[in-house]
Amino acid sequence: MRLIIPIVLFTLLQINALGQNETGYQFEAVKKLETSPVKDQQRTGTCWSYATTSFLETELIRMGKPEVILSPMFFVRHTYTDRIDRYIRFHGTNNFGQGGQAHNVMDVIARLGMVPESVYSGLNYGEDRHVHSELESVLRGMIDAVIKNRNRRLSTAWQPAIEGVLDTYLGQTPATFSFNGKEYTPATFAKEMGIDPDNYIELTSYSHHPYFEKIVLEIPDNWAHKGYYNLPIDELMEVMNHAIDKGYSVCWDGDVSEKGFVHGKGLAVMPLVKVEEMKDSEQAKWAEVPNDKLMDEIYSFKSVVPEIEVTQELRQETFDNYVTTDDHLMHIIGISKDQNGTPYYITKNSWGTNNVYEGYLHMSEQFVRKKTVAIMVHKDALPKATARNLGIKR
Repeated sequence: MRLIIPIVLFTLLQINALGQNETGYQFEAVKKLETSPVKDQQRTGTCWSYATTSFLETELIRMGKPEVILSPMFFVRHTYTDRIDRYIRFHGTNNFGQGGQAHNVMDVIARLGMVPESVYSGLNYGEDRHVHSELESVLRGMIDAVIKNRNRRLSTAWQPAIEGVLDTYLGQTPATFSFNGKEYTPATFAKEMGIDPDNYIELTSYSHHPYFEKIVLEIPDNWAHKGYYNLPIDELMEVMNHAIDKGYSVCWDGDVSEKGFVHGKGLAVMPLVKVEEMKDSEQAKWAEVPNDKLMDEIYSFKSVVPEIEVTQELRQETFDNYVTTDDHLMHIIGISKDQNGTPYYITKNSWGTNNVYEGYLHMSEQFVRKKTVAIMVHKDALPKATARNLGIKR
């Protein structure tokens, strides 16, 4: 680390000497899709529902529907039932927690429908902000007790008991409701809005599986063991670019644990590190500088930093070594470029509006190439050749 950190600083000094802009990153939107307001998942691990809900709200706008703010907690409430059932059936060996994937929202819509936020807030436990740590702990205690009970068989009471806890904390979901002067069920509301879960697909890019096939992606939050279409990374990037160009947004699942992901600055990049380019004398010189000062300089982003070139092999290595994990879902709604013409993805987060871009950030192309775990898009957003290679009919 003493060698790696100094070379990054040296590289930044070289950039400054070449006259790069010293005032930081300057972004210009190339294409930005119309979308709904930024959401705030607050103190919950339910980014998957917030990101996918934002994605669906943007789909409604694309389809010419009036803007509707959907309820993320409707999907959270019903997904808990599904994941608990699977956890019990796997004798406690399946993943249980607050996390999930975009398909979990689509599964609820296919089975039950969806509702507006104004109809179901999911706040029924004496808080004015969402906070789910107690709920998760209570549920985990109950389901582990069910699995470990000494009766050698499960009773008929555990499922109603779990449902009672969920209803107590989150509230009962409505069987019918009134919205804009019309009566709906969740199913009829989803149908009138035109959201058909069969129109949406998830894609990934990892070489330990065959390309152009549907594979089960081995990530903990894929607790439902759903399938993803596997593409080479160049083609996955082409899908995202084609989708945005044609007016379709992208629901993005990836890793945000890198130091180059700085939500407060509205930026996600993959800074370049090349130890081999530094001479021994230069290594010794820069190694004298305290690491914390070097790190502060490197990640201050006072100017545009050079980035690594991400290959399929590098993606696979970081996934295999747990360096890339499925940390967070967000919503890509456009493409931007910096003052050097480098492309970025305009990304809508669900951490509120308290950052420099009021809840948005710019993820560089190289960051997205390396840190994308999976995406969800409308199947019509696929390039024709990709749809044909995957056997997807539109």
